[in-house]
Amino acid sequence: MFDQILGLPAHPLIVHFAVVLTPVLVAVAAVYALVPRWRPYVAWAVVLLSLAAPAAVYAAKESGESLKAARFATADGELGARISAHEGFANPLLLSVLGLAAVSLLLVYVSRPARDSVGRDRFGRVTTLILSGMTLVLAAVAGYYVFQAGDSGARAVWGM
Repeated sequence: MFDQILGLPAHPLIVHFAVVLTPVLVAVAAVYALVPRWRPYVAWAVVLLSLAAPAAVYAAKESGESLKAARFATADGELGARISAHEGFANPLLLSVLGLAAVSLLLVYVSRPARDSVGRDRFGRVTTLILSGMTLVLAAVAGYYVFQAGDSGARAVWGM
């Protein structure tokens, strides 16, 4: 399933979704957490990106495993080491993006006013502040791992 797209290796094509959607999720989630007055305007983006970014990272991870099995299973030496370094960021990136997506979705839900209240957070200000802090921490972690995965992938391909 994650082997090829129109005869081309899928990983180099799919990975671009992950390296674009993840930083955009990081930025939009951070804005949502830090700027309460912008929340009504960016909530839809947080929700959509919280669904799309983990899917893109998962697809990139799976297509990378397929590419390695098909073309680089016997790679050793410097190339093998670069591929292993790149591969080592896949699970932490996926887990951090999943965590960021889950906490961001929860933050959107919690920070929306309940129907019977006007302007108040659904579960109180303290809950919103805690989830905002968690969102910022997970955004930083996901941002770190997407950078490391992208950088190590570029180094594996281009030998830099």
